[in-house]
Amino acid sequence: MKIIMGLGNPGSQYRSNRHNVGFRCIDQLAEKYSTKIKKLWCQSDTGKLVIAGQEVVLAKPRTFVNLSGNAAACLLDKLNCTSEELLVIHDDLDLPTGRLRIRLGGKSGGHRGVRSIIDRLGGEDFYRLRIGISRPPRENNTAYYDDEIVDYVLGNMSIQEEELIRPAIDRACEAVEFILAEGITAAMNKFNKL
Repeated sequence: MKIIMGLGNPGSQYRSNRHNVGFRCIDQLAEKYSTKIKKLWCQSDTGKLVIAGQEVVLAKPRTFVNLSGNAAACLLDKLNCTSEELLVIHDDLDLPTGRLRIRLGGKSGGHRGVRSIIDRLGGEDFYRLRIGISRPPRENNTAYYDDEIVDYVLGNMSIQEEELIRPAIDRACEAVEFILAEGITAAMNKFNKL
């Protein structure tokens, strides 16, 4: 069993936020495979399906982003999975809008949802599919305040950002399928170069 978890905040008011690109990927995968993401399990909306011959659980934590680790730890425990059977899809401020990066392990990069998962799992050895949302524009390269970052990630995307994010979500879904069919190394070689 593989777990594909998208990070985001539940509720219609957050749907178009930059922080919710992970949820949008899960929704698109579910739609493509005619799967309902409705079973509440381990503090997550979940759905089961088969991709590339592998059983997969799609998950959208209802814990809000900053507590995503609770849902991840519960799903790994209930499904008897290792952390290397978890792929987390999330936004990344340090990548240009629409750029993808796939990797195993690493620090949180300041993402509180990823930090929560690392803390609850007791390690960094899970896969990440990061979708760039860029940082907010800043004059003179001055430091950001935490409140500015929170307001930015919880803000809705502009029309220009959406034009980059929609195809990025398509590519992210393709990347998930490719990871399951061909493996993580092949996927990194293909999608990290785009």
